[in-house]
Amino acid sequence: MWYVFLLPTLLGILFFTVYPLLESLRLSFTRGVEERFVGTDNYTDVLTSDTFWYAVYNTLYITIFQLIFAIPLGFVLACLINSLRRSSHFFKVLFYIPNTTSMVAAATVFVAILHPDGPLNYALELLGMEKVVWLSQPVSAKWGAIILSVWHWLGFVIIICLANLQAIPIEYYEASSIDGATRLQQWWFITIPNMLGSLALLCILGWIGGLQRFADVFMLGGLQGSPARSLHTVVGFIFERGFGGNEYGIASAAAYILFLVILVFTYFNIKLLRMKI
Repeated sequence: MWYVFLLPTLLGILFFTVYPLLESLRLSFTRGVEERFVGTDNYTDVLTSDTFWYAVYNTLYITIFQLIFAIPLGFVLACLINSLRRSSHFFKVLFYIPNTTSMVAAATVFVAILHPDGPLNYALELLGMEKVVWLSQPVSAKWGAIILSVWHWLGFVIIICLANLQAIPIEYYEASSIDGATRLQQWWFITIPNMLGSLALLCILGWIGGLQRFADVFMLGGLQGSPARSLHTVVGFIFERGFGGNEYGIASAAAYILFLVILVFTYFNIKLLRMKI
């Protein structure tokens, strides 16, 4: 009778996960309110749409730079925090606080931070740099979204790296010290090789999250990803065509294309980074 207790969960998965997936697959082969069967026309329309490929470019641009900055910076900060004898808990909490807030709330705060007279421009002026009107130009708007995503995700990277750092046996460092290894040599030959599994995991999670990016760029750029669709991502394309244009067939086809892209990226990430799952 134990399986009776699993029944509510299984029913929830069936109705709220499996059924929407199958219904979305069916809709991806139909068009219009009458749900007329059109074969693979929706997939062809999506793959030949310039708007879709520009959304793919925006998504990859923001995701790649998010990973390039967030993972190395989080790893270095985790190493510094791990070496502290005091106040390490304070810094863990300090860096993790942004990750506990919802992305919508964080993006709302960042609209004020990226304002021409906001704190970010004030800091740039203190460094002798010129003001940037972040959300008025395509390139600066993308970098505003990158800064937001790095700030929001950095605490998670630090916590994962800290958990791995504290799992490295202290005997490795003691033995290397006896052999005369410097702190830099210990970091390079002991710490980094033992961190590869966590860094690979962060890469995969970052890719999956980045390819699904929507809430932050929607808050900064609206439905069309202004300015000039520079913040229009793949999920934004799905949202716009599905809920903005009532083209559920096109939106469903784009969602399944995104699913296949995430699947391929995850497979190659695991192979390239030699991650063992």
